Amino acid sequence: MSIIETGKNVVEVESRAVSNLIDRIDDNFKKAVEILLSCRGRVIITGIGKSGIIANKIASTMTSTGTAAFFLHPAEGVHGDLGAVLKNDAVICISKSGHTEEILNMMPMFKRQGVPIISILGNVNSEIAKRSDVVLDVSIEEEACPFNLVPSSSTTAALVMGDALALTLFQQRGFSVEDFAMYHPGGNIGRNLLLKVDDVMRTGDDIPKVDENTELPQVILTITSKRLGATCVMNKDNVLCGIVTDGDLRRLIEQKHEIWHLHAKDIMSKDPICIEYGSLAAKALNVMEKRSVNVLIVIDEERNPVGMVHIHDLLKAGIA
Repeated sequence: MSIIETGKNVVEVESRAVSNLIDRIDDNFKKAVEILLSCRGRVIITGIGKSGIIANKIASTMTSTGTAAFFLHPAEGVHGDLGAVLKNDAVICISKSGHTEEILNMMPMFKRQGVPIISILGNVNSEIAKRSDVVLDVSIEEEACPFNLVPSSSTTAALVMGDALALTLFQQRGFSVEDFAMYHPGGNIGRNLLLKVDDVMRTGDDIPKVDENTELPQVILTITSKRLGATCVMNKDNVLCGIVTDGDLRRLIEQKHEIWHLHAKDIMSKDPICIEYGSLAAKALNVMEKRSVNVLIVIDEERNPVGMVHIHDLLKAGIA
């Protein structure tokens, strides 16, 4: 089998393992979610070897989406760390064989504490299955390994089932974008979910504004001095009525020979693209990209301009 054929075969075998899980999202899955929703403590997730790595990842996903969870290594568990398991907790055990000795050694303690046990297993007729309150079946037809040995399809199936649990809990708890942002204050995720246009916009005297009757030379001077490539245009009642951009000026020069007698109202775009105060900075960037503009007017509830934001301000702030 060629390199490309081998790679495609791995993807195909693992894809089949994941597809087979769809019909296993059943009453057992519902019961598992209900147990976790009613859990007043933490969710302890345990597994060893490759299953342990998957358990660690699922614990991380749950924690970041509103379900307090942590990974318990079975070997450490039977040497003292079982003390972290409290009576209000719930346990998720992950094992391909269902006979993992280290997990079986912890189960009497789980039972003694009265914590519910959910197991994600590749063998639903195993010893761990018999001792569990709920069993989620992640058995597979074959590993993607040519010798059917290396954990691949089995770990992928366990991971997907864990994600299904975590994200169903996420939805059932009514976890919001704002909640997610609170748990991800750092990096691109935090910036994209927390930073608002108010944090980066130009305000006060830094907002370029001209009256609608302002003559063209002064319009150009205002745009140039404020360095935003545009200026708001206000009517006699000091209400926003348009915008003049560098692009408007270039098009004007291309189309007309006599321009210096013109006023702002003669060259402005009467329907300026605006964004509401308090909007996410990531939304502002999205609007700019869709409308092919470099600057947005930030308006309040009465559509009064309270700021302007340039694409360079967003990029400098790390919004992407």
